[in-house]
Amino acid sequence: TVASGLEHPWSLAFLPGGRMLVTERPGRLRLIEPGANGQPQLRAEPVPGVPPVLARGQAGLFDMVLHLDFAMYGFVVLSFAHGTLDANHLLVVRARFDGARLLDVVPVLTTQPAKTDAQHFGGRMAWLADGTLVVGMGDGNLERTDAQRLNTHLGKLLRIGADGQVPANNPFTQTPGARPEIYSTGHRNPQGMVVVDGVLYAHEHGARGGDELNRIEPGANHGWPLVTGGIDYTYARITPYQRLPGMTPPLVEWTPSIAPAGMAWYDSALFPQWRGSLLVAALKERSVRRVPMVNGVPGPQELLFQELGERIRDVR
Repeated sequence: TVASGLEHPWSLAFLPGGRMLVTERPGRLRLIEPGANGQPQLRAEPVPGVPPVLARGQAGLFDMVLHLDFAMYGFVVLSFAHGTLDANHLLVVRARFDGARLLDVVPVLTTQPAKTDAQHFGGRMAWLADGTLVVGMGDGNLERTDAQRLNTHLGKLLRIGADGQVPANNPFTQTPGARPEIYSTGHRNPQGMVVVDGVLYAHEHGARGGDELNRIEPGANHGWPLVTGGIDYTYARITPYQRLPGMTPPLVEWTPSIAPAGMAWYDSALFPQWRGSLLVAALKERSVRRVPMVNGVPGPQELLFQELGERIRDVR
């Protein structure tokens, strides 16, 4: 145990000097740093400067990634729910961390249009090899078919430049009426993303089953809610289709649901038997799933850490 007493920790980033920043879903950013004895110690007071966060239900402070220029400028990027229950957005901001507080907070993405309620925000982020940022946005869990509509950010992966500008080569920039930030469509609630050798992998929550691990290509439609391997929480059928032409099937589908959350890529020397694997944190299953990847193809999975009996939100 590195630190205890955290409330719904959602994400973390490793800093130079053995420090860590950890987001708590209620809207706090926490610093873990070496103590007097060299052991990790949670600083008692949260890091000041975090913008106002809508923290209700599933809404709150989500992911944090270090900016590509962190070593030079100390920039971090945060994603969080912002607004009110009647009108809210997923907001992504860039800020400068000076070792004690956040300064110079600048919004770089506000999802549109505003939505109601406090469900399915996505929130996970990942840098692509070209220095652009991909942000996952959930479908809001109200009008599911918004995930198929190009006039809304709901149910999409979004791609922006580090400054918030829209890359000219995004797949729908020339499509009339489309939100130009859209990178891929047909997502329910994506909460895990990792880039491996230039390939973007993302996973997302299904309903009662139908959790997915996907390989993301620009412009791809991943099907929700027109195709899914799951059924509704009421046991009603969502759709009769698990495959349709023009829709990209998942690499892996988990039914019953494992509730996938964070995800990491492991290719280091300490655990040679794990090299070349995706590690998927699972909330409902209270596990980490090891998914070995060989030439982009998933192999037999291994269940890890179930002996902890804990809902695991993220893995690094």
